[in-house]
Amino acid sequence: MSEIPADLKYTKSHEWVKMEDDGNVRVGITDHAQDLLGDMVYVEQPEAGSELEAEEACAVVESVKAASDVYCPVSGEIVEANESLADTPELVNNDPYGEGWLMLLRPADSLDVEQLMDAEAYTAHVAAEEH
Repeated sequence: MSEIPADLKYTKSHEWVKMEDDGNVRVGITDHAQDLLGDMVYVEQPEAGSELEAEEACAVVESVKAASDVYCPVSGEIVEANESLADTPELVNNDPYGEGWLMLLRPADSLDVEQLMDAEAYTAHVAAEEH
């Protein structure tokens, strides 16, 4: 089973969300998602300042197997993209919940984050997809 940290929130499209102390959220793709995709070769990220709606495609991760859209977990504004991924996209594989984060987002409404799945619900979602 893939790693699913208990302190994060999750989406059905396999993004993780971490609340930061300043009210922003850090976003990446889950260990399960990177495992399915395989070795990352390129990450296309949103521009800082972009306003995005929840569930809007906001980034693309390309692996040796496929390219896949990444969806914005909640509506808000992109504060920062992880520039390290331009040169080392494999960080998404090696450390999906740490150095492999994709973007920092200022949520339009922090309550939206609370509506996302917790680790237990995401674990059940992944298990249901595999059957």
